Amino acid sequence: MDYRKAAEEIYEKVGKKENLISAAHCATRLRLVLADNAKCDAKAVEEIDGVKGVFSASGQLQIILGTGTVNKVYDEFLAVSGLTAASKEDAKAAAAAKQPFYKQAIKTLGDIFVPIIPAIVASGFLMGIMEALNFMVNNGFLNINTSGSIFVFANLFANTAYVFLPILIAYSAAKVFGGNPYLGAVIGMLMIHPDLQNAWTVATEGVLKTQKVWFGLYEVDLVGYQGHVIPVIIAVFVMCMVEKKLHKIVPAMFDLFVTPLVSVFVTGYLTYSIIGPVFVTIENGIIGGVQQLISLPMGIGSFLMGGLYSTTVVAGVHHMYTVIDVGQLGLYGVTYWLPLASAANIAQGAATLAVALKTKNQRTKSMAVPSAMSCFMGITEPAIFGVNLRFFKPFICGAVGGACGALYASIVGLGATGTGVTGIFGLLLCLHDPINYIIMFLISAGAAFALTWMFGYKDAEESPKAEAKKEETVPVVQIETEANGVYAPVEGRVIPHTEIADATFASGALGSGVGIVPAKGEVVAPFDGEIAMFFDTRHAIGLVSESGTEILIHVGINTVELNGKHFRALKESGEKVKAGERLLEFDMDAIKAAGYDITTAVLVSAPEQVEVVKTGDVKELEKILVVG
Repeated sequence: MDYRKAAEEIYEKVGKKENLISAAHCATRLRLVLADNAKCDAKAVEEIDGVKGVFSASGQLQIILGTGTVNKVYDEFLAVSGLTAASKEDAKAAAAAKQPFYKQAIKTLGDIFVPIIPAIVASGFLMGIMEALNFMVNNGFLNINTSGSIFVFANLFANTAYVFLPILIAYSAAKVFGGNPYLGAVIGMLMIHPDLQNAWTVATEGVLKTQKVWFGLYEVDLVGYQGHVIPVIIAVFVMCMVEKKLHKIVPAMFDLFVTPLVSVFVTGYLTYSIIGPVFVTIENGIIGGVQQLISLPMGIGSFLMGGLYSTTVVAGVHHMYTVIDVGQLGLYGVTYWLPLASAANIAQGAATLAVALKTKNQRTKSMAVPSAMSCFMGITEPAIFGVNLRFFKPFICGAVGGACGALYASIVGLGATGTGVTGIFGLLLCLHDPINYIIMFLISAGAAFALTWMFGYKDAEESPKAEAKKEETVPVVQIETEANGVYAPVEGRVIPHTEIADATFASGALGSGVGIVPAKGEVVAPFDGEIAMFFDTRHAIGLVSESGTEILIHVGINTVELNGKHFRALKESGEKVKAGERLLEFDMDAIKAAGYDITTAVLVSAPEQVEVVKTGDVKELEKILVVG
């Protein structure tokens, strides 16, 4: 097969680069996200040499090429189309575009703020350090030259990212919305223009100047947008829409002059007269509402939010909290939200540490120790998804610990000078009040650790008989295998491949065989042979027997979308294996809870005669197929 030719023909038939949003692949299929499916000639794609089928699912055009072939065609497709290997992530983003509006909005906020978090963190850390130094100097604890260049310049550096934050947000937002990022930056500059009254002076000086707009219809305050987030994002979104529209209708010879001028002028006028005033009011209402919630008497609101925060991490909606942090920094000079998040993250780490110290299971311990350390540094996903949710009770104990820490933070009014960092390093954002941060840390960690130790985790107990049986079954089962036999790699219920709830497998496009509905999350070698390919997403394995039989073991349907989550590879590509050697472990309950069918396809890839010799319930290594 000519892989380059196949890639070129697919590229032609799907509508070329102008119709391509992203490209990715799984164990068997090339997955394309197209701008307009109507521009793709699916029937012509099906007729291309090497293509075994074409269908649309999950917002993607899925072109079936088969194990091994898909990798080679994919590499050639990237070369032909000009896309990059990172387009696998682009495929996820494109698929996300088909999600409900609120999920798209949350993802968009994350995409805007993640790139600028380092700048916010740097300023926040420096602000905390300078506040701490000023406090120690003013109270006689430290004697340093505050008129020296290092101290003076450091004071200037400390709040720079916050002074010019609208420009950073505008630049990043324009990139996300597909506009010219430099025009976006200009909109950010317009919103903090020095001819506008600085927003941080309004509280003490009042509004000094107004301007009639829309031919005298009403007046607006000529006040800048320092510390604001939502008005900037909305303004840049409008600018990008205007810019894109103008690119389509303005003749090419005038585009360079007309489009930037009109985009900036129209957006600027709309921002000063409508977008700014309206969305400042909305943003202040949201931030004020959040502050009222977490300021409820006796810390009740903070207790609830500290307990629920980790659940929002699981749901993936925590990216929106940067807006709250930045908004509070603009209104109050500190964010009271970040200490709540820090309490929740610290508590989850402590719960994981309790599991690590209590368990005698070396596999659990080896996963829990580094996950706990990572969580204390502010990276919570390994602890939450790898340990706490797996055993569930530690997750609940962590949530309670987070609630207790957040309660204390609220009672003492703990605020942070920046955002983006929690856990141990979050202390650097609270150097103006380090004692209360440390106490909050100890309360969160102590409560979560104690609860997990007492109630949240217990190693599974096994009877002496069960342990003896376990010791007897640890070695690989030795069986007599036939050269033309394929033995069950998974324990469960065997069904014909035609009954698998996936058109690709059921059609036989990838070969004949069976589906197995697993009874346990373990895959073993179905014969003596070699692992031809262990896919990086760990959900699929290609094997070749000593007699040359090629098979594909594909755990679940569309599980490539999990990107390896809930799968643990025990072998690597190129390894020789004996029948019965364990190849893969997977968490059936977690995969099903994520909404995926776990039926495992066992298909003979080469065009050979395949006879199914066993259906219904099977144990591992019962003969299920005869090839020949």
